[in-house]
Amino acid sequence: MRIALVHDWITGLRGGERVLDTLARNYPDADLFTLFYQAGSTTEAIDALRVRASFLNNVPGARRHYRKLLPLYPLAMRQLRAEGYDLVLSINHAVSKSISIEGGVPHLCYCLTPMRYIWDQIDAYLGRGPRRALAAPLVAALRRHDLAHSGPERVDRFLGISSAVADRIRRHYGRSARILHPPVDVKRIRPDGREADDFYLLIGGFVPYKREEIAIEAFRHRAERLVVAGDGPTRQSLEARAPANVEFTGRIPDDELRVRLQRCRALIHPQEEDFGIAAVEAQAAGRPVIALGRGGALDTVRPLALIHANGQIDWREEARPTGLHFSEQNPESLAAALDAFAAHAHRFDSEVIRAHAEGFSEERFLDEITGEIDALVNRRTKPPAKIETGAPSP
Repeated sequence: MRIALVHDWITGLRGGERVLDTLARNYPDADLFTLFYQAGSTTEAIDALRVRASFLNNVPGARRHYRKLLPLYPLAMRQLRAEGYDLVLSINHAVSKSISIEGGVPHLCYCLTPMRYIWDQIDAYLGRGPRRALAAPLVAALRRHDLAHSGPERVDRFLGISSAVADRIRRHYGRSARILHPPVDVKRIRPDGREADDFYLLIGGFVPYKREEIAIEAFRHRAERLVVAGDGPTRQSLEARAPANVEFTGRIPDDELRVRLQRCRALIHPQEEDFGIAAVEAQAAGRPVIALGRGGALDTVRPLALIHANGQIDWREEARPTGLHFSEQNPESLAAALDAFAAHAHRFDSEVIRAHAEGFSEERFLDEITGEIDALVNRRTKPPAKIETGAPSP
């Protein structure tokens, strides 16, 4: 089967690129269409695909400053043409689903999320001041474009990575979406069989919606240590005002991060993620997750309880818990959850947590998405049923 994979941009290895890597290894003969392509920035399987990048890829400095070209994304993606394929599979969080497709070719959109910065998280990205006002015409234009390329005449079927994303697809596009959780390489991370060390772990992206400052402030007056791994635009300012018990490691290799996941008391997850691969990876290592009770964490973390900012506990009576949820996105609510975790840490079993993570494996993802592809292609290509003479018309 001739497959065109479409991804918004290839400039680094994040959650969406890990999905693409799984698909690239399963469909090595597929072609890849993208706005920007930086060879060597992701995986060998992705680099081995035949890549067709947009004209924006030739703009000097574009691969480092690609976000500044956002107003041109719709035009650049529409000028890419997927012709001669049996299926177009877009992995979308911006404009990839708006690629030009030959008539009659089925289009399956695996939606990581509708664009955050024009729909659900405008405040986090643009604030409420002059910057928001200046961006209003662009936001309106991007919304019109997004809606125009989300109807059934452009996308045959949506898949959403979590219940939260499926709900956004319904609200913004008026389309239903089956939930298909993304693949997580749970085989590479396993419990090490030892007791946890004396630190909690936060994996930061240091962009507005990650909300690392909530965790940093929650630990300000506590004795426990918080280790913050990762790098990004806001890291320096947060590190400058962090208390002494918060350690910043910067970006670390995967092997070292795996060890940190195995050794931490729990992963701190203060952000509202569309899915949240790090939360599943921590559970693959047998470690509980203390997560904001919104977004992807509702799908990935089985909570023992929901903790409120005032310390009130709503027990979920989950027989096989893998973490805790806290109710409000603020330091007080997280601090109350840390207190509750300290009191009930004995109720978490690393093997139970690990078994839960195995439900998000790559094998499960490939089985499910292959079934979706087969069903869609067969529906679009199956000849009409023969009507026998004298039989009533359907």
